[in-house]
Amino acid sequence: MIRPLAGMGILLMSALSPAHADDVSAGMGILQNRCASCHNLTGPAPKTLKALWARKAPDLFYAGNKFQKSWLISWLQKPVRIRPAGEFYADHIKPGPVHDEVDESTLKPHMALTKEDAVQVAAALMTLKAHSDLIAKEHVTPGSISKTMGKMVFDKFLGCIACHRISPNYGGLSGPELYTAGERLQPAFMASYIRSPQSWDPKIWMPNKHVNDARIQQLVHYLEAMKGGNPQ
Repeated sequence: MIRPLAGMGILLMSALSPAHADDVSAGMGILQNRCASCHNLTGPAPKTLKALWARKAPDLFYAGNKFQKSWLISWLQKPVRIRPAGEFYADHIKPGPVHDEVDESTLKPHMALTKEDAVQVAAALMTLKAHSDLIAKEHVTPGSISKTMGKMVFDKFLGCIACHRISPNYGGLSGPELYTAGERLQPAFMASYIRSPQSWDPKIWMPNKHVNDARIQQLVHYLEAMKGGNPQ
C-alpha cells in the first residue's frame, strides 16, 4: 500500500523558506505519483525475508540521512544503475562461461527527470530523515588513506569485494557499487551502515562484521577517496 506523504510535508513547510517549501511540496507530489509504487517512502524497512525479496527498489524514507543532495540532482537527470544486478540479484543473474553474469534483459532502466523535477525531488528526499538517532552517534574525522591500505581493508581484511564493486568491472554483484559512494553517500551514513547494517535494514543480507571504530574510519576515508576515480 502506498502511504500518503501529505501529512509529512505539512509538518515541514513551516520550517522552510517559501521557495524551498515550494520545491519540497512539488517534489513530494512527484514522489507520491511517480516513485511510491517502487520505493518505500514512509517506512519501516522489510521485517521478513519474503518482504525483502519482494522489494522493488531501495527504501527512501531515510534518504535525507543517506544521500548527498548534489549527487541526487545529477543522478535523477541521468540515472545509472547502482546495483549491477538490481535490487534482488538472484532474479537477474545468469551463468556465464567463467562466472555468473548480469542478465541485462531482466532489468529495467530508471526513469530520468527534468532538471526542474530533479531539483524538486532532491529537495523533498532530503527532508526524509528517519534514523537520525543512528546518524547522531557517528563522527567521521577528516583523514585520508593510501590506495594500498584501503584496498587491503576492503578486499582482504573485511572481504567487501565479494559483494561490492570498486570499479565498473571489479568486484561482486549482490550489493551496490561503491566506486561512487563518496559522491553519493553522506560520511556519517556510511559509518553507521558499516557499523550495523541491520539497524537500517533488519533483514538485509549484508553481514554485521562488528567492525571497530578505526576500521570504520579507514573504510569511509577509502570510499571518499574514490570520488571521481581511484584513490591515491
